[in-house]
Amino acid sequence: MTTARAARDEASPGRAERGAAPLGRAAREGAPGAESSVTRPAVAWRPVGAAVLALVVVLTVTSARYGYHRDELYFRMLEPAWGYVDQPPLTPLLVQAISGVVDEAWAIRVPATLCAAATVVVVALLARELGGGAGAQTLAAWGYAFAVLPLAFGHLMLTSAIDQLVWPAVLLFAVRALQRDDDRWWVPAGVVAGLATSNKLLVGVLVAGLLLGLAVLGPRRHLRSRGLLVGAAVAAVLALPAIVYQAANGFPQLAMGAALGESNAGDVRLDMWWFLLVMLGPLLVPVWVAGLVALLRRPAWRPSRCVAVAFAVVVAFTFAAGSQPYYPVGVVGALFAAGSVPVWEWATRAGRSRRALVVGGVLANAAVAVVVSLPALPEERLAETPVPAMNGTVGDQVGWPRYVEQVAAVYEGAVEDGAAAPAIIATNYGEAGAIARFGPDLGLPAPYSGHNALSGAAPPEDADVVVVVGEQVELARRVFDSCEVRARLDNDVDVDNEEQGVPVAVCAGRSSSWAEIWPLFAHLD
Repeated sequence: MTTARAARDEASPGRAERGAAPLGRAAREGAPGAESSVTRPAVAWRPVGAAVLALVVVLTVTSARYGYHRDELYFRMLEPAWGYVDQPPLTPLLVQAISGVVDEAWAIRVPATLCAAATVVVVALLARELGGGAGAQTLAAWGYAFAVLPLAFGHLMLTSAIDQLVWPAVLLFAVRALQRDDDRWWVPAGVVAGLATSNKLLVGVLVAGLLLGLAVLGPRRHLRSRGLLVGAAVAAVLALPAIVYQAANGFPQLAMGAALGESNAGDVRLDMWWFLLVMLGPLLVPVWVAGLVALLRRPAWRPSRCVAVAFAVVVAFTFAAGSQPYYPVGVVGALFAAGSVPVWEWATRAGRSRRALVVGGVLANAAVAVVVSLPALPEERLAETPVPAMNGTVGDQVGWPRYVEQVAAVYEGAVEDGAAAPAIIATNYGEAGAIARFGPDLGLPAPYSGHNALSGAAPPEDADVVVVVGEQVELARRVFDSCEVRARLDNDVDVDNEEQGVPVAVCAGRSSSWAEIWPLFAHLD
């Protein structure tokens, strides 16, 4: 990353801020908050664009390595719908649409790459909105582009890939509304937040945090502004399909959240604290912490203090819900953008040594993040490294074709002449998705699973023999006269993931009808 020009621009305000506009209608009009005015430097498109291009190249080059993630396999096999018991429809619909044209992992990851690239621009614009010149914008763009979770979410087509863009975008528009004292920016914030509900309802926590921050720390006049009211109305209208789906189906998201909390809460409430330190990378923690402190202490940033409250609300929600420790990453990205301003100011106050320290920290963090977050290592060497333990998504991309081959071998042995073909029951949606993707070429039928949105379809009543994959073999023993384990899944590279070593059994002699026993196989997690 070259920062020489950025440093020169930062040291020469006339050069860096050519075309800059005064920030804050209140400052021009002498209204309350005039003392909080800052200036907006020009957008540093060259270094920011270079960061975006480098990120797109890295994500594209690595997108075909390893294999599908379990969630990608799950999304691929779902039927198009207005919603599912575990999530809104946007990400599954995108995966289904792309896989219908090009059924490869690299193809369905293109939207994730685009979202990651757009997020880098948003983060840089956030730094600029708070007065960051070319140097601060360069730090924000390059630091965030090659941070740990941004790389991981840019590589995989998960719901988090879209959320990673949505949350900083909402915060960018909110900060523009506040720093410029221009309530019209609340409308695009409402548009983004409303559309985001088609991907994940969690954006409501961010919005609630911002509103609470305005109520507690101000500027409270925005709570009564026409722009915020219009933005809220637009968000509500755009969120209506998700709300209607939830209401019509008994609010399954509440049940899903409770199930995640029941299985994860203990670990999440401990892990989330160190996760805050590693989600961008330990070397970048001082930057986003500096952003949090500056939001609370800098007079010029007083209008945007509600972002700090939103961060606290999201962290508190993550602890209370106990669902997933990565929920705060979108707000941390905004804090990183804010922190890039004071950190770069500090770096340019004492010659080259501090700049070298900052640039070196970003490069070192990026080097580690690439190895941890992306399929940079040979698959056969993964088990020799701590990477699978550090990043669970890595293990979830390994072994699926081999696992399905092993299931196919058991299935072939279970087929009897003159009898109905066995049904296949997969314990989780990763196993089911892998069989749905790779099984047809091996002669396997469509699988059944009781996991999340797949539980609605039970095996046919004439399926008296089943091949059960995974931990539900023990459950099958309770409802079948016999269950014989014929194999244990092995990815052949010794990577310890959720499927490694689980049994594949042939079960026969069902004790009652599928209508009676299938609910036993249904589970949310």
